[in-house]
Amino acid sequence: MAINNEQKKELSNLKNLSFQTKRATVPALEEILFEPIQLLDHGFVRVVDYMGDDSAIVQAARVSYGTGTKQVNQDKGLINYLMRHWHTTPFEMCEIKFHVKLPMFVARQWIRHRTANVNEYSARYSIMDREFYIPESQNLAPQSKQNHQGRSDQPLTGAEAKRVLELLKQDSAQCYDHYEEMLNLTPEGAVKDENKSGLARELARMNLTLNYYTQWYWKIDLHNLFHFLMLRADPHAQYEIRVYADAMLDIARKWVPFATEAFEEFRMNGTQLSRGGMDVIKRMLAGEKVTQETSSLTKREWEELQGKLK
Repeated sequence: MAINNEQKKELSNLKNLSFQTKRATVPALEEILFEPIQLLDHGFVRVVDYMGDDSAIVQAARVSYGTGTKQVNQDKGLINYLMRHWHTTPFEMCEIKFHVKLPMFVARQWIRHRTANVNEYSARYSIMDREFYIPESQNLAPQSKQNHQGRSDQPLTGAEAKRVLELLKQDSAQCYDHYEEMLNLTPEGAVKDENKSGLARELARMNLTLNYYTQWYWKIDLHNLFHFLMLRADPHAQYEIRVYADAMLDIARKWVPFATEAFEEFRMNGTQLSRGGMDVIKRMLAGEKVTQETSSLTKREWEELQGKLK
């Protein structure tokens, strides 16, 4: 299960609480506050706190006293201007805190984004749950021949796919069985053998594979969240982290709709050109037939430019 019974009780208690505040709140985000969005087989992401909204971005840019100083379309226009011209500081005025449950190998990739505050579940202090990620068969694929760090678009099929799934399940189950054995615990969490001490949790955890689930709180400002989403919600990102990024992008649409629309317009679905690329475009617009050989671009740069123009 994605959340345990203790977390369900905590969630129920949180949803029954209500506070009066003079701070900006976003009704669409309040609707999903604390609610886990189920991802993969045991994972989730949920919003546990946030600060600011679209008006906070505008307020910071204008250094104004509050909302209502300009019309909505002017606020939206200003946010678009800030995004187009890479004025990042106003977007740093908004922050959001997520509770995320994710496979360890996804967490190791995710933590490369060093612009957030993170506190992870401690396997030195607590015992890991018997929960591990097993991909759907359509997400099992061989190594890509073009991309050295990714998988092919064509999934494994038939007996090979079935055998891979069997190995993943068997290895994960066996590793956890041995983890419990080293801790000297039964599946119910009781001491298995009173005559044994059991290995320390900080050592026993090293036997677990990278598909086991961990959890953390992840707090980040909006500018750096957009940078994370730019990379991880991209179609080329690994599927297992992209599903989290896609869910967080949808959350951002609820939280700061003007800023997220600007981000998707000018960053995610926009493009950047090098000086050499701009020169090629100008020559093409002037009616010149330009090839890679007559440009200043390398073969790879030329292919990337052609991809952007399609």
